[in-house]
Amino acid sequence: MYRYNEIDRRMVTERVAQFRDQTSRHLAGELSEDEFRPLRLQNGLYVQRHAPMLRLAIPYGVLSSRQMRAFAGVTRTFDRGTGHFSTRQNLQLNWVSLEDAPEVLAELAKDDLHAIQTSGACIRNITTDPFAGVAPDEVSDPRPWAEILRQWSTFHPEFAYLPRKFKVAFSGGRDDAAFVRINDLGYQLARNADDELGFRVWVGGGLGRTPILAKVLREFLPWQDLLSYSEAILRTYNLHGRRDNKYKARIKILVHALGIEEFARQVEAEWAPLKDGPATLTEAEAARITEHFAAPDYENLPKFDTGFEFAKRHDREFAAWVARNVHEHRVPGYAAVTLSLKAAGQAPGDATAEQMDIVADLAERFGFAEIRTTVAQNLVLPDVKRSALFKLWQEVGAAGLATPNIGLLTDIVSCPGGDFCSLANAKSIPLAKAIQDRFSDRNQVADIGELKLNISGCVNACGHHHVGHIGILGVDKQGEEYFQITLGGAWGIEAALGKVIGPSLAAEEVPPAIERMVANYRVFRRPHERFIDTLKRVGPESFREAVYGNSSIHEYAKEATNG
Repeated sequence: MYRYNEIDRRMVTERVAQFRDQTSRHLAGELSEDEFRPLRLQNGLYVQRHAPMLRLAIPYGVLSSRQMRAFAGVTRTFDRGTGHFSTRQNLQLNWVSLEDAPEVLAELAKDDLHAIQTSGACIRNITTDPFAGVAPDEVSDPRPWAEILRQWSTFHPEFAYLPRKFKVAFSGGRDDAAFVRINDLGYQLARNADDELGFRVWVGGGLGRTPILAKVLREFLPWQDLLSYSEAILRTYNLHGRRDNKYKARIKILVHALGIEEFARQVEAEWAPLKDGPATLTEAEAARITEHFAAPDYENLPKFDTGFEFAKRHDREFAAWVARNVHEHRVPGYAAVTLSLKAAGQAPGDATAEQMDIVADLAERFGFAEIRTTVAQNLVLPDVKRSALFKLWQEVGAAGLATPNIGLLTDIVSCPGGDFCSLANAKSIPLAKAIQDRFSDRNQVADIGELKLNISGCVNACGHHHVGHIGILGVDKQGEEYFQITLGGAWGIEAALGKVIGPSLAAEEVPPAIERMVANYRVFRRPHERFIDTLKRVGPESFREAVYGNSSIHEYAKEATNG
């Protein structure tokens, strides 16, 4: 992973000192709330429903074990002992006092951690595939390119005050595990007919009030042009993006208004004087950054491990965990492992300080001291020997991190909702727990198969409800919490936006509605057919009837569930 140099460290420590002074002046009454607001947002500090929330950056979702312990330390000392891993691969602390915020950042700076550009109308934390560098089918490792763009964009003076926040993702594989199509700007690694490395460039994606999937801006961009072309895109957006209406200010609105062809024409015109200029990446610079992501010292292991195969054959619980939480690795004898932050009764994405410490320890003992965070709010150990998987499973089970549900119905993606966020219309966490309770039988959840359920507490869509196979959106109806259900969303290369199926439901009505939709799926599915594929094949009408009416469907579904 990338190691900060003295330039990086000086930038971070100087920002901490600056923010400490700004906070002191605000507390002393020398800076008004209006004057202080943009300053605190530049440092990831929000004012939430009950207390300030501090959003901490995890660039492209990669952490060292030392950094995870630093997170555990500030979570324990300055918060209430629990942190929330978000869909932007960041960590959020929901109970940090304003007075303590500079101290938190000072502590984290010792371990090369910060909150820079986790908020504000700037280029936000860059995300990527949690299996980058280890996925067997990736085109190339996206992490070096994400790091290059991070260095270029941090404190970039021209793009510090964009019309609105700007999110970038890098994908290394053809399956797009980084979900570039829901980002303002997405770079998908590709090779052209001459086997040269570059990017397919996506632009204009985003969820929120007006969900739009990104469109292809350029089929192939040579890697050398990454920075100059990014500059052209951002300049075009900065010049022409709307600033009169924050709801119309994202780049997706500009692309939609102009059309992708006209937007591309303007970008190309902006790029013409920049192309082959000083921002062009050289082989030497690419090699300098790529060296930081060199493969660790893997052992020469057999692909087939008899101990692992024996344990999988004779322990059904272990086999269930392997089936969902263990992933293929490009190096024989190794695997990548997802640690589930979706245990029953646990708020999706939450981890205690104790769990963070445990994960840091596991990363050192079972890997190369590296941890990944995921857009789906889980953690990944990227390099585990297959021979050590049974022992690892035992230890993560004791820590409450071994729920075998990755990609299943109880692997719920959710924002913190109305329990914390001042923007939320409804509480997401209690609803997630209620749905988990409805589907507490792990065998049933495994039989249902892949089903992505996402919950957002408001239209800002931090829970990515639009792209869930089942999406749930909190809405306000005359002061009461209600939830709107969408069907048919999808992530990755299959990306699609779900459609609302009917009137919103009261909170207590949602879990049984989900249960009826799942039962309906089990009625109509073909062998080994996923929920989303059955939905596409039969259409949404029977699912809508399962939720809102038609007793014959209800009885048929109930009979199938009991059977």
